[in-house]
This record gives sequence, structure tokens and C-alpha cells, in this order.
Amino acid sequence: MQRREFLKLATLFTAAGALPLLQACGQRQSAQAADAPLRIGYLPITDATPLLVAHARGLFAQHGVTAERPAMFRSWAQLVEAFISGEVNVIHLLSPMTIWARYGSESPVKTVLWNHMAGSALTVAPDINRIADLSGQTVAIPFWYSIHNVVLQHLLRENGLKVTEKDPGAGEVKLSVMAPSDMVAALAAGTVAGFIVAEPFNAAAEVKGVGKVLRFSADVWRDHACCVTLMHEHDIDTRPEWTQGVVNALVEAQLWSNQNRAETAALLAKGQGESYTPHEEAVLKRVLAPEEAQWAQYVSDGVIRHPEWHQNRIDFQPYPFPSYTEKLVEMLQQTHIAGENHFLHKLNPQQVAADLVDTRFVREALKHNNAMAAFGLPESLSRTEEVAA
Repeated sequence: MQRREFLKLATLFTAAGALPLLQACGQRQSAQAADAPLRIGYLPITDATPLLVAHARGLFAQHGVTAERPAMFRSWAQLVEAFISGEVNVIHLLSPMTIWARYGSESPVKTVLWNHMAGSALTVAPDINRIADLSGQTVAIPFWYSIHNVVLQHLLRENGLKVTEKDPGAGEVKLSVMAPSDMVAALAAGTVAGFIVAEPFNAAAEVKGVGKVLRFSADVWRDHACCVTLMHEHDIDTRPEWTQGVVNALVEAQLWSNQNRAETAALLAKGQGESYTPHEEAVLKRVLAPEEAQWAQYVSDGVIRHPEWHQNRIDFQPYPFPSYTEKLVEMLQQTHIAGENHFLHKLNPQQVAADLVDTRFVREALKHNNAMAAFGLPESLSRTEEVAA
């Protein structure tokens, strides 16, 4: 199943494979009314939080946007297929996948804001204590085009380890693409020595006692984006007021989530309200509102090596810094990625940052909500990327 999903997604992110879906999307867009509803697609992970909070709290309606109940998908391939074909018109997507979508499949899509920062970790078996202990082992990743793969391979290189897709020898680590929902069970069964993925699967492994967090991804790349919010260029160009309403609602959802973390965990949990995810409230709370003692223990154990960065396990901040996109392209060009990837080495990081990301709407939303200070954003809306070992 994982191989079929990988091949399906790989096909979608080629110009030939995406063409029938793009044609179907064009037909849908030609037939849609100017007030066509917002149709959100998401995976049941904490990356989707702003989209789900905005729906649950009626924020879209407050900005004049009619929104259908968000549609949950079980794999990135299903989500991407639904988006490219126009079945849904707003999704959260792993930031490297957006680069693959626009330049691999030539899909007319734009990133309009970040969905969240951090929210991912490298979780390992109890007997793994250092990155070097992964020598000769297998580690699961959610996909080749993911911030997880980028961060993991950076850590492996820094510790003298090489990546392979075959049975690993000494000094090598095999990377295996695996559905996030399968990772905790695989770790418990000893099929993999670790996995790096979005929450709450790292927290679930901790709660079940089958694994421990070795490093948080944002303790390697400070305040990195993981998922971003993706929209069709057609909607952006033909429905700018609608687009602004969607972005306003998502920015307000991020503000609320930052200020109401325990309530956010309850809102997303299974058996609560809309039951947006299949996860227990206790697991989600461990991610969104961890206890201070737990966080201090991570620092004491060396899991967090940069406490001076003052980060949370997951954070919400919408502005898509150009420097991040530029650095992401540079790091992707240094990362082993299976399948079709030749287009990556033709990309200019500065051109990608200017072409892929549209900051007009999030800038207006930040101004509308007087939210620069609330998100800790500098007036310059610029920063320097920090990537450590």
C-alpha cells in the first residue's frame, strides 16, 4: 500500500500525470459560481489545526466565506489528488511538496501562509540514545518531499552517516517511506528503529511507552514551517476578496490556538464536537499544551539542545518568510530524494520564494488583526535562518 501511494503521488507531481486532474479542475472552476464555498481537505494531524479551528469556531462565516465541513483524507496522495482536480480548494501541505507541485507537475498553485511551525520530532526505540546509534538501522519518513526528510538527513550528515534505500551497513541508515498512522506500530514491532513525522504520532509513541523523542525538528531548524496553506491561483486571481476572507479567518484561528492550547486539543480530539481527528485528547494536549515539567525534562535530557530559542512543541505563526523558502530549496538540493527530482537542481531559491509564495493576503490579515506583536514578528518581516546540529 505504501509503495502504491508513493507511486501515485509521484505520478501526480509530474506534468503528464497531473494534466487530466488539472483539466478537471479547470472545468470545475469554469462552472463554479463567484460565491462557491470553501472546501477544505486535510490529514488528521496537528498540522491541520488552523483550518479545523477556523471551521469549528465559525471564523470563515465571520469573514463572509461559506465553508463546508472539512473533508478528512488518509494519505498525502489522496489529498493532493483531490486538490489538483479541484474537489477541494484549500489544503495544508508539507512545504517541500508545494515546490514539487508547482515545479514538478507545473500546477498553478500558491502558498498563501504558513499553517504552523515546529510540530515534528525524531522518535526512536528506547535503546537509541544518539544519532550515531542509528547506524545500520531503518528510519521511517512520511515522504521524500518533507521537512522531516530534510531535517533528518541534515542530522545524519552532521553525524557522519550516509543514507541508503537498501539494507543498511555500518555507517548507513535506510530511509523508508511510511504512512504516519503506521509508524508507532512499526516502532513497537521493531520494524524500524525510529521515525520522524508530524505530531501527534511522536506523542502517541511516548504515551504508549514504545519510543522516546530523540530530537525535535525545530531544535535543529529554528522556527521552521512544516505545512503551509495552499490555494489555486484561479481563486486568488478571480476571487481576491474571498481569498482575503479565508486568510483572515486562518490568521485569527492561529491567534486563538496560541492563546487556548488546551482548548484546541479538546476541540480536535475524537469524541469531542466534530471529532476532527481520531486522536485522544491527552495525546493532543501533550503536543499543544505540554506540562512545564515535561518540557524541562527534555532540556535536562539533552533532547532540546537550544532552550535559548524558547520554542513550543508546536507553534502557530502565519507569515511565510522568504528566507525560509530560499533555505528550503537549498537544503532540498543537498538531500537524497527518490524518484523524479531533476527539476530541483534547476531552481533558483530566490526566484522560487518570489514565485511560489503570495504574501499579500497574510500581510493584510496581520494588519487587520494588529497581530504583528502577538506573533512576535519583526516590523521588517525578515529573518535569518538558523540550522544547527
